[in-house]
Amino acid sequence: MFTGIIETLGKITSLRTEGENLHITIESSITDELKIDQSVAHNGVCLTVIAIEGNTYTATAIKETLDKTNLGSWEIGDTVNLERAMKMGARLDGHIVQGHVDEQGTCTAISEAGGSWYFTFTYNSIQGNITIEKGSITINGVSLTVVNSKEAEFSVAIIPYTYEHTNFSSFEIGTKVNLEFDVIGKYVKRLMRLSE
Repeated sequence: MFTGIIETLGKITSLRTEGENLHITIESSITDELKIDQSVAHNGVCLTVIAIEGNTYTATAIKETLDKTNLGSWEIGDTVNLERAMKMGARLDGHIVQGHVDEQGTCTAISEAGGSWYFTFTYNSIQGNITIEKGSITINGVSLTVVNSKEAEFSVAIIPYTYEHTNFSSFEIGTKVNLEFDVIGKYVKRLMRLSE
């Protein structure tokens, strides 16, 4: 489990395919604290560390992960939001994040607002995911609060610290992002369907 509070940015140094799998090597300031078999969220996607060498480590994404997330479009040199799994008993500063991306979203608008930024995203409503005003959403692994929730569209407000310490600073119109919708909301929605 994760919190959506990004620890650091990693830089992709190598991408290698093996069958339908993608081996991703990342240079990171936290590499020396990692161990084999550890879970790390990469742009919100939980992947297992399979190798460590110097200041880089490698994780593998399978086809299902590549189909559902933006990992398949990564290129060498891209920056990735990183978060290690939460420690039991630690503060939950963000919200409950599983590291299981529900779908991709697309950035459709960016506006500056006196030192902060508003980013608007659309997603595929056919999959049944929803947002609510002031509810939680995870974008590329970042725990955020929804503003301006609409059908298949929502916005988030980004403070300077988040802009500077995550890959939000690289977003453009058309950027594809990983979305994980609030797990509590997903369970409530499922229970309501079962009671119909």
